[in-house]
Amino acid sequence: MRPQTNSKHYFFMNVIDVDAHNELVTAAYMARGYDEAESREAADMAAAATWHGNNTHNALKALHLDELFGSHVGGCVPSAEIEVLPSRFAASEVWNSNKKLGQAVAKRAFQRAMDLADEFGVGIVSVDNTFHYLWGGGYVIEAAKKGYIAYTNCTSTLAEVVPFMGKRPTLGTNPHTWGFPTQDILGFPICIDWATSTVAMGRVQQLAREGKELPPNAAVDADGNVTTDPNKVAALLPFGAHKGYGMSLINEFFGALIGTSLPTHRGRTAPTSGEKTSCAFYFQVIHPDALNAGNYAEGRTQMENLKACLDDILDGNEGAMLPGQLEANGAKRSEEAGGLIFTDAELEALNEIAAELGREPLKPINS
Repeated sequence: MRPQTNSKHYFFMNVIDVDAHNELVTAAYMARGYDEAESREAADMAAAATWHGNNTHNALKALHLDELFGSHVGGCVPSAEIEVLPSRFAASEVWNSNKKLGQAVAKRAFQRAMDLADEFGVGIVSVDNTFHYLWGGGYVIEAAKKGYIAYTNCTSTLAEVVPFMGKRPTLGTNPHTWGFPTQDILGFPICIDWATSTVAMGRVQQLAREGKELPPNAAVDADGNVTTDPNKVAALLPFGAHKGYGMSLINEFFGALIGTSLPTHRGRTAPTSGEKTSCAFYFQVIHPDALNAGNYAEGRTQMENLKACLDDILDGNEGAMLPGQLEANGAKRSEEAGGLIFTDAELEALNEIAAELGREPLKPINS
């Protein structure tokens, strides 16, 4: 049972019932031809993002991506069947998703990687011919809560990032995401999740909706000049200059080895003849027991040793924030509110979708 809404603390936001949100998002996907199972998986991941305070990869972002690059133009194929390809490695599988909805593929791939990790200590699933899986944090947090170390990277749908010292956007925002099972020692899983651009394009879209500016040195306009106006953004810049650029290249290398298309062809409806337009996913799960050398100082257990390590790092740095803390704080706010928290602009956009489907608008439960 969900807690009662604390309207005193959330009067300035809109709290939406999770089930009502998921029914709307599921209906939106099914209206585009997706089957119920994959539509519900997409709705679940959209809710997970919002529940954890991630407003850049929510349902609005997911449906917008599908409209621009997915089912409307053949970039994503409703009800596509995943094909498991032959592999000579027992702990590693390679899939052809045949452009199935990315969230459904990612959920199933991570589950398979966890199954493999239970048997072999590590499980790897690489996926070709994919479509955007949205927020990687949602998948690794789920795996970490089950006791695993989880990692994923993917190649992004569009080339939106300019290489370090370059001029033309030829890289995706190419995220990396790690999850560690620290909930028993910290109260939440460590989640290290970052795009290799200074900001994700989803953040640009969110700031444009809210009428806010970008941070400095995050994006450039059509003339190549740095801009803080989200409405003028033509391309993004890598974070940390050459460091973010190098991390972005890792995704491209993984993707190229798996089978992804050329970066500047992904998401395009009319690439050079013979080129692909799809992305690639990489998932890796490690069972902590596979790392256990069994010789921890002071007789500590593996998790006690991890806690001692974290305590040592934070000693004298009490103001430091651990990765995943923001997401944990977001989940706590949602728990206290009794639902998913949206701004006025976000709720208005969701209700435009409801109107297009002939459904009743979502109504805040804290009004």
